[in-house]
Amino acid sequence: MSAKILSGTEIAKEIRAELQVEVAELKEKHGIVPGLVTILVGEDPASQSYVSAKNKTAHALGIHSEQVTLDVETSEEDLLALVTKYNKDDKINGILVQLPLPKHINEGKVLFAIDPAKDVDGFHPVNVGKMMLGEQCFLPCTPHGILEILKRSGVETSGAEVVVVGRSNIVGKPIANLMLQKREAGNATVTLCHTRTKNMDAHLKRADIIIAAVGVANMIKANQVKEGVVVIDVGVNRVGVSESGKAILAGDVDFEGVKEKAAAITPVPGGVGPMTITMLMKNTVQAARQAKGI
Repeated sequence: MSAKILSGTEIAKEIRAELQVEVAELKEKHGIVPGLVTILVGEDPASQSYVSAKNKTAHALGIHSEQVTLDVETSEEDLLALVTKYNKDDKINGILVQLPLPKHINEGKVLFAIDPAKDVDGFHPVNVGKMMLGEQCFLPCTPHGILEILKRSGVETSGAEVVVVGRSNIVGKPIANLMLQKREAGNATVTLCHTRTKNMDAHLKRADIIIAAVGVANMIKANQVKEGVVVIDVGVNRVGVSESGKAILAGDVDFEGVKEKAAAITPVPGGVGPMTITMLMKNTVQAARQAKGI
């Protein structure tokens, strides 16, 4: 059998079309234009690319978008002052500080300085705490995107054995927590694996759903998974360069091998990646609604 391809690109298009309608209605009925600011410190090419894509998507949806690029030598004090400025700016509903930050800036301090009501990345400790408790909050964008892929693809999660590989604060921990909650695309039995996990093969072979977010190219092979597994591959690993100079990307899962055993699988690229930016836009629109009590 060959797996059904779960296209994050197509699901993201569907959600963006819904958001476009929602943004237009907010403007027409309430005079509200959701606003997002992205703050980039330095000139890291990958970060520049991410920020550019976020701003392009915002404009396409009718969201007011501002981009601030700061010199790599910008002080922590100046960055915190900028965050405070946007906390007070009524035109801005979402503040995103692009990570990673230069080493002389304390990331935790900066993220904590963002108003939780404008924390559309879902990284502020207040929102993380609310997420853990299952309360209304901004969900972190990549885990939120994974939930939408599962939900909109009709993947049954209730009672499923889910194995998450990777324990980062950005993907592994939050998606593990969300999938065990009493919620849509939840109610699963979750095992969280990491670099110190013993006999990982035993966990993987038991899984109905595998979420790979470890950052090691092609780490999970076909002989480690069972027939009919659903695979969500979050990994984006650069494994080479094409003749045209374009980066060749691979996920954490050996796609060609595993797709012959899986019931469904996300590709890399075109799987989880497009969903992350889309859920950022969804959070920004949600923030604008909450700011006006709608």
